[in-house]
Amino acid sequence: MTSRPPVLAASAAADGHQILTLVLFSAVVAVTLAVTAWAGRRRHGSAEEFYAGGRLFSPMENGFAIAGDYMSAASFLGISGLIALFGYDGLLYSVGFLVAWLLVLFLVAELVRNCGRFTLADVVASRMRHRPVRIAAGASSVTVSVLYLVAQMVGAGSLVALLLGGTDHTARTWTVIGVGALMVTYVIFGGMRATTWIQIIKAVLLMGGALTLTLLVLIRFHGELGTLLTTAAQRSGHGADFLAPGLKYGGSWTARLDFLSLGLALVLGTAGLPHILSRFYTVPTARAARRSVVWSIGLIGGFYLMTIVLGFGAAAVLGTGAVRAANPAGNTAVPLLALDLGGGPGSAGGTILFAVVAAVAFATILAVVAGITLASSASVAHDLYGALRRGRRSERGGASPERRAGFREVAVARVAAALVGAVAIGLALLAQDLNVAFLVGLAFAVAASANLPVLLYALFWRRFTTRGAVWSVYGGLLPALVLVVLSPVVSGSPAAIFPGLDFQFFPLENPGIVSVPLGFVCGWLGTVTSPETADAAARHAETEVRALTGAGAA
Repeated sequence: MTSRPPVLAASAAADGHQILTLVLFSAVVAVTLAVTAWAGRRRHGSAEEFYAGGRLFSPMENGFAIAGDYMSAASFLGISGLIALFGYDGLLYSVGFLVAWLLVLFLVAELVRNCGRFTLADVVASRMRHRPVRIAAGASSVTVSVLYLVAQMVGAGSLVALLLGGTDHTARTWTVIGVGALMVTYVIFGGMRATTWIQIIKAVLLMGGALTLTLLVLIRFHGELGTLLTTAAQRSGHGADFLAPGLKYGGSWTARLDFLSLGLALVLGTAGLPHILSRFYTVPTARAARRSVVWSIGLIGGFYLMTIVLGFGAAAVLGTGAVRAANPAGNTAVPLLALDLGGGPGSAGGTILFAVVAAVAFATILAVVAGITLASSASVAHDLYGALRRGRRSERGGASPERRAGFREVAVARVAAALVGAVAIGLALLAQDLNVAFLVGLAFAVAASANLPVLLYALFWRRFTTRGAVWSVYGGLLPALVLVVLSPVVSGSPAAIFPGLDFQFFPLENPGIVSVPLGFVCGWLGTVTSPETADAAARHAETEVRALTGAGAA
């Protein structure tokens, strides 16, 4: 099992059979655009159709779509790359992402479907003053969505740069711009119906691709996992330490705190992700939402088990040094593994497998960015714009017809999709050299800090007030963002976004261990200091009945 220089391997694949890969990429784009055009002809322009696909999807369809939304470029490219680079410590991402779904299943899915309509703010505002809560929750949801989008676009850039030889920064830039343009197209013309079917197709392709590579890795090592792990440790350059905790998150107290911070963010962040929460509104009942999560847990669980095999397989087959040489963040480990498993550079099998895996990864990115963009545009139109419009309308003392208001809101959502896409493109161009799984960890930290506290308080705390909701969101969101800016991620280290600057004051790369408790504390403090007490118990009782029974649910 000899390794080849990864950049040369990628170049050989690109030079010899680049047309095949580009044809598969083009086929992925053509199919997704065809789905968008089909969905666009079927839509009626209503808010329910645009945001929730008419609530017509079955639990199995929605389960596949949720899995497609969740199994992102961070999972397929980033986690496998981190395991290939850091061994045991990279497993934290796989375990954290999977365990998080238990929280979603038992605490969130059914209750959110019953209490809300399109967004997270619907759940919280059901028992609060609408305008301040919607503005706070909408701002938080857009922030989390943009951070998540950045990770997917960085993955797309790394993938195409590998295809062209591993060092083409111009290709990365134009890939990021192209993916941004496609995701805006999907949302503007297809809405939730197109996004859902793209995610279903992507989930099937990704599971098939991951299963094929996993079987090939196991065949290479004759089904002996012990041999696989031993070889990975030998070729990692770290020996037995590769299979023990501490290679990435060990040694210093800051590294160990980063380990705890990341774990907290991954486990708690899923329940606060806007594009995941919005999926529960695409099914007709709360029971269907719960069954959707059961379907998705099965798919996601199997997938993350396969990423473990792929990560250690990349270390064993390619060598950790080769993975790092191709991409310092490890984002290209899986495509290079596919090239080697298929027969190596220059072979037909290697190039075909490389091209298929690259196309599947590209489809993964397109599907996920479509879902995130839709969720963020819904937050802008339904929450931010909706709150301001309702405020102006109440001051005039009049109201426009509900149907006309829904059409206007959908138009705003389409404009918002373009704006969110532009912002995400700009940030992705700055963060091209960071690991995509690490970038998603930051998005999860913000979601766990700002969205989860207000969601749990609104569902389960009788005394929770409007002031508590607003303080909870901003008390988690602002510290998380400030700590990221002041962390080694942005400045003060060679791998930072701005390596030439140094305004680092916060030693941890992930802010979750500080910002998540702050979100809960600020929500409690805002509530106990709030003068708002009238009718609080009655509103909570109404929300509780609706959450548990579905009475009055949209």
